[in-house]
Amino acid sequence: MQTRRLGYSDLNLTTVGLGTWAMGGGGWQWAWGSQEDDESIAAIRRGLDLGINWVDTAAGYGLGHSEEVLAKALEGRRQEVIVATKCGMVWDENDPDRYDKPLRFCLERDSVRRECEASLRRLNTDVIDLYQIHWPNDEEHLEEGWSAIADLIKEGKVRYAGLSNTNIEQMGRLQAIAPIASLQPPYSMVRRDIEAEILPFCAAHNIGVVVYSPMQAGLLTGKVTREWVASLPDDDWRKTKSSHFQEPQLSANIALVDGLREIATRSGRSVAELAIAWVLRRPEVTSAIVGARKPSQINETAAGGDWPLNAEEIAEIEVLLNRRQAATA
Repeated sequence: MQTRRLGYSDLNLTTVGLGTWAMGGGGWQWAWGSQEDDESIAAIRRGLDLGINWVDTAAGYGLGHSEEVLAKALEGRRQEVIVATKCGMVWDENDPDRYDKPLRFCLERDSVRRECEASLRRLNTDVIDLYQIHWPNDEEHLEEGWSAIADLIKEGKVRYAGLSNTNIEQMGRLQAIAPIASLQPPYSMVRRDIEAEILPFCAAHNIGVVVYSPMQAGLLTGKVTREWVASLPDDDWRKTKSSHFQEPQLSANIALVDGLREIATRSGRSVAELAIAWVLRRPEVTSAIVGARKPSQINETAAGGDWPLNAEEIAEIEVLLNRRQAATA
């Protein structure tokens, strides 16, 4: 699989990275429904076997569970893999009702340091390759949290510092404190807002971009139907919290996927591969994070990292996207 250098760092990431959000399991605020750990571990190992060299997780995914699952999957293979995790979303470990309560945002220095130590322990590693602020919602302590990560780099517990879901104004403030290796924003055919300012800003400041949800939480896999959405478990956040899976957007999105399927089929590819290749068409994008819950899913998407779209395909997709936009206006 192809690799691209992440910003100013010496990390060369494969163009597809494996995301572990759903591997946090069910029962917490942003769960994807229940998940078997054995399947998660098998999916991670299959991704590595297919050539993926980096995995993205977060302390908040399943309240630490995703990190623990990743550690099990990487037993004996840690040196092969670039591990990225996140901080800034916290919970009370001693609260028996913690799974029923929303995560809190905290970037106070001591909290970030505690989170890092906990992630190192759960991941069973001595160093985190890329440590990211998950959400900048604790605006009051944003600089304080970033400074704490800079100190963790000096101490050798973290290699590089990154951001997620952060705007240009916030990046400018933090860049003055310590260099930003990467930004992790959402980006897909149906969520394109980063194209206007964020991607040019990152290119100008040598900040790598690792986009998440290129398939828009499964919407662009080619498998979504109205019946499929209705069958989602009640604790799957997409069923109640995502407008993309509800009308009027759902009908327009299904029509979009039907058109994308025709383009993908001509090249013997899947809609999911096309969605991944499309975000990677932008030179500012280092890698696309692709989620998987079982080995068969990563089998279906990994090859999207090695599909350079031609100008005709990109133009044809643009027509479909304009048609979708008009239908949802």
